[in-house]
Amino acid sequence: MKFGKEFVSQMVPEWQDAYMDYSSLKNILKNIMDIRRKSRPSEFSQGPPTTTTTTSDLKRKVSMYRAFSGLMGKKGTRNSSSTAEQGGDEEVILVNLVKEAGLSESRYQTMFLMSSEEGGDCELAFFNRLDDEFNKVVRFYYKKVGEVVEEANELNRQMNALIALRIKVERPNLWLHQNPTGDPHFSHDHPTSHLLRNRNPGRAKMDSIPEVETNGEDRHEGVEISGNSRVFKPAPIEILDHVKINVPPETPISTVKGLLMSPSSELSFTKAELRKAEERMTIAFVEFYQKLRFLKSYCFMNQLAFSKIMKKYEKITSRSASKTILKMVDDSYLGSSDEVNMLMERVEATFIKHFSNGNRSEGMKILRPTAKRERHRITFLLGCCFGCSVALIVAIVVAIHARNIFKSPGRTRYMDNIFPLYSLYGFIVIHMIMFACNIYFWKRYRINYPFIFGFKQGVDLSYREVLLIASVISMLTLAGAISNLDMDMDPRTQNYKALTELVPLALLLIMVVVIFLPFNIIYRPSRFFFIQCTFHCICAPLYKVTLPDFFMADQFTSQVQALRNVQFYICYYGWGDFLKRSNKCIESNVYKIFFIVVAIIPYWFRFLQCLRRLVEEKDRLQGYCSLKNFSTIVAVLMRTIFELRRNVTLRVLAAATSGIATIANTYWDIVIDWGLLRRNSKNPWLREKLAVPNRGVYFIAMVLNMILRFAWMQTVLGFRETPNLHRTVIIAIFASLEIVRRGIWNFFRLENEHFNNVGKFRAFKSVPLPFQHDDDHRL
Repeated sequence: MKFGKEFVSQMVPEWQDAYMDYSSLKNILKNIMDIRRKSRPSEFSQGPPTTTTTTSDLKRKVSMYRAFSGLMGKKGTRNSSSTAEQGGDEEVILVNLVKEAGLSESRYQTMFLMSSEEGGDCELAFFNRLDDEFNKVVRFYYKKVGEVVEEANELNRQMNALIALRIKVERPNLWLHQNPTGDPHFSHDHPTSHLLRNRNPGRAKMDSIPEVETNGEDRHEGVEISGNSRVFKPAPIEILDHVKINVPPETPISTVKGLLMSPSSELSFTKAELRKAEERMTIAFVEFYQKLRFLKSYCFMNQLAFSKIMKKYEKITSRSASKTILKMVDDSYLGSSDEVNMLMERVEATFIKHFSNGNRSEGMKILRPTAKRERHRITFLLGCCFGCSVALIVAIVVAIHARNIFKSPGRTRYMDNIFPLYSLYGFIVIHMIMFACNIYFWKRYRINYPFIFGFKQGVDLSYREVLLIASVISMLTLAGAISNLDMDMDPRTQNYKALTELVPLALLLIMVVVIFLPFNIIYRPSRFFFIQCTFHCICAPLYKVTLPDFFMADQFTSQVQALRNVQFYICYYGWGDFLKRSNKCIESNVYKIFFIVVAIIPYWFRFLQCLRRLVEEKDRLQGYCSLKNFSTIVAVLMRTIFELRRNVTLRVLAAATSGIATIANTYWDIVIDWGLLRRNSKNPWLREKLAVPNRGVYFIAMVLNMILRFAWMQTVLGFRETPNLHRTVIIAIFASLEIVRRGIWNFFRLENEHFNNVGKFRAFKSVPLPFQHDDDHRL
């Protein structure tokens, strides 16, 4: 793989604008090559220009090798006033560290001394662009390192409080203090842990204290060795006098209590509080360590990119200028800072000691989860299940023609009773196929969907795994459908075989059992994530609304017909109609009421979620979103009532409300959720950043969204009966089109969210810390 592609693949997606723009510099070098090819055709006819192996060239290669010494903790001079090459390069370029007027930051500036030569303008443009890219990288890296150092300070304070809480909970009768003579009265079994001292945020260096985790036999937990004497550091249990525990509403009960009474944040020193604090600190350390890994990768990849681009420059121009540039890189903050490496060592030592019982292998597994590997058996099983599904489809078609089922007197009874039972699984399979397509294209266009959804590394499903689940469901559904193709019944009792009639119900029960299966099989993390998001939707607005929660609620709004099929299951099997393959559900007033309620429930979830976000975030846009969902609720209510009681007045009301809701939802999809139709964008009527190179895809998606949005008005317009298709088939077709529309919406919705994160360089989720310190008592 060429370095350019490797460079892009190794980028942190949300930081891609902060990396060195390798492709633009490469394009400038191509222009330089074209100019040289025209002016010196004889040199390029024999191949690319080469340089003889001289002492200067050898020194350049050594310098390129040493360009990454900063990663090994080398402490270089960060504020040198100028960098000039000793040797043969001083006549090519000169690098200075200058401070611009009115700015507090210094920047590197390269002076190209050969601009008067032919093609010198392009080379001058190359070095100017190189300066801009390098200064951008250094500024970004300096800023991010400052952020992680400040976060390390906070983690250090949190660890002090956690250790004090451990001592207080596990050994409440132990009195920790140090008498004036220095004789300690505490057990050495109580550890203390520090990442680094409090520091001035503006300082580039960090002041580290001695690590607690050591390999020597003369150092014990809570004890430091200074020369030949021991200095005891008792656990500061008085910290708990100035600490409160963060208890955000995380359950419906706690949320209701928080509304009715002021929540208590005082520590009660219980094991439950300690366990919750340890869980949060574990998550915080893992997330913080991931930040450090990303920063280290960012530093290394950018240094490597500057090395590669200068190598290309030398190869094209036959000038030896890389030594000066790479020395500039090595001496800069990017190449000489060691804060990230030191922090990584401290985090590893602290985490292993206090969260994995000193087991390094277990601790590192948590800090560095292995990436998920694609397995061949998934592809093999997918192919088998897909092949079986195709074979079953062929078998059903042959059976229908062989038995002439289309002209059978039981055709209408079958479509009214059996087809809705199996169409439920069809809706699920179509949704999963669309989601698998979303995953494939999100990965292809580097949309960081695991971070957006908050998936743990290594547990998110690949598109092959989603397709495998869909294939298994379709295979079982088609096999069950064959068993229900038998139209024969007992002429004396008018009853059908109970065993075959129970097949759809058995499939539904199997799916429910698998979803709630507590064992670590069949993708348990994904199943529990689905259960959690669904439960948060049901309990809206009692949970804080996150993107996975409202994304899941949006999926349910496209599965209204599937929810109605579940209601039909309850009626069909609960009232015993399955024995005679006939039902009178629609004649029940209770069924009609729930027929309306079930259709409204998903939109009601979204309405409540928007109200919760409006109150918490004070975002006026969420108020408009709640009005949009309320208009949809009214439209669904009117068209459902019209479907049950058809008359002209209800038709007019249903058409009016459906039209208003359709226009509002279409506008919201395209402008708000997708971020398109920006008139002043550099991509006319789209947005500034696009993941798909072909801009026509976005216009096609907008047109399709509008067409499929208006398709739901088929109820009002009366397209429910056709000569060749049964009413339930028409319903299933339009429900499937809505699922397809939702699948298209999913891709562009997450693409827009991804670029919002990119614009803010937001590559990590915020982790709530367990303790809150009093501002007047800094620890």
